[in-house]
Amino acid sequence: MPQADRIEDRIAAEYAHLSSKLKDAADFVATNPVDVATRSLRSISGSTGLAPATFSRLARALGFESYEDMRELSRQAVGRQFTPFSERVSRLQAEEEQAETPFLMRQAAACVDNIGALGAGIDQARLEDAVAHLHEARQKVLFGAFGSTGIVEYFAYLGNYFSPGWQVAGRNGASISTSMAGLGKGDALVVITKPPFARRSVMAAEMAQEQGAYVIVITDTHACPALKDADAGFILSTESPQFFSSYSATIVLIETMIGMLVSRAGSGALSRIREVEERNRRLEEFWTE
Repeated sequence: MPQADRIEDRIAAEYAHLSSKLKDAADFVATNPVDVATRSLRSISGSTGLAPATFSRLARALGFESYEDMRELSRQAVGRQFTPFSERVSRLQAEEEQAETPFLMRQAAACVDNIGALGAGIDQARLEDAVAHLHEARQKVLFGAFGSTGIVEYFAYLGNYFSPGWQVAGRNGASISTSMAGLGKGDALVVITKPPFARRSVMAAEMAQEQGAYVIVITDTHACPALKDADAGFILSTESPQFFSSYSATIVLIETMIGMLVSRAGSGALSRIREVEERNRRLEEFWTE
């Protein structure tokens, strides 16, 4: 992955190669940006039990010249750690009993914040590069498990409307091996995965990378194990008062990518969409009075 301008992206790029001590330090830096930005290194060392030198080594491992450089960038960081769904439900129920603001307003506000963080923090150069590779790819394979399943289905639905070559791996419980078998240079794999990470998602990214395909991973934490095999990784905020991860920012991102792809596709996209619309009309797919 290219060098990133956000602390969580830098951590994500190097996380798999860090020692256990440096991973502990990286976890703290990613999830406590305010503490890192405002507290002294000695104070942070005392509260974490990690030596000041550990944080200095982490800074160098992430490509910074000093801890102070890492500290400056950490102010822009937004991190999160996975909490079991059962604990989130307990928190939700406890908060709902005492909440003065309706749940709808709290959920909507969280989604707006997530989308705002996406707009403010997205690496435009990385997004342009990912879209360019998807545009050129012969095969565009998408994979998401658990809550991400429906999201990749939607992504593929939009993609197939204007261009061929989009497919969802593992659809209807099928083995993902059939979709991965022919994947190679000139193809692309998009993996959407949020904690708890599906083993198949991590393995799909690894296999695609080994086979020479361009790999895009969309997740919400620097610790996602699939990021080590990503050519383009996107870390999105998914916080909400709900017990599961919010996909609001993820949907905005994939809809943005689709829009960018359509603009690149030119007259071919228009011809295909007209053909699809005509077939829909002949098949009477849509309700008419």
